[in-house]
Amino acid sequence: MTNADLLERPQTRRRDAEATRAAILQAGKRHFARSGYEGAYLRDIAADAGADAALINRYFGGKEGLFAACLREAVRSEKLFDIERGAFGAQLAKMFAAKSAPESDEHFQGFRLILRAATSTATAHMLNEAVQARFMGPIRDWLGGEAAPARARLFTALFIGLLVEGLIRDEPLSEPERSAFAERVAGVLQSLVDS
Repeated sequence: MTNADLLERPQTRRRDAEATRAAILQAGKRHFARSGYEGAYLRDIAADAGADAALINRYFGGKEGLFAACLREAVRSEKLFDIERGAFGAQLAKMFAAKSAPESDEHFQGFRLILRAATSTATAHMLNEAVQARFMGPIRDWLGGEAAPARARLFTALFIGLLVEGLIRDEPLSEPERSAFAERVAGVLQSLVDS
């Protein structure tokens, strides 16, 4: 075979399994957040990802596996630990006071997925596992000190409640309410860190 023969052969496109898996995961998060576990269909998720539906079974083991993977992506705490402990309450309060929930915000999209999981008997157990492993457990370990499990549980409840409030808020808070809200939220959250 000559060099000319090699140049004339069509190049086969390499498949990128990791990119396909990531596209399916992103599409899954969008569909599950919008329609819930029961209302999301694998063929629609695959089409949105530009993939064959059979690849969902290959990469995730089916719908339940994809949903669990989407939850693991949505339930995260590691960014919280980048905040300096002494400013923790103030930083989170500023975020909660400033935000409403635009439809395109990926952070809130993940939270919509979590809310859908919490209200479905088919998925509540998966949410519990994800929250324990990826949020409450790391928060408990980061908080440390006296009554860390109780403080982590209270922090998680407040955090979720504040996310819900931001999700249903139709517009950002305006002054002077924003400052008053942020000041009170900062105090409560910081007390959980400092206790």
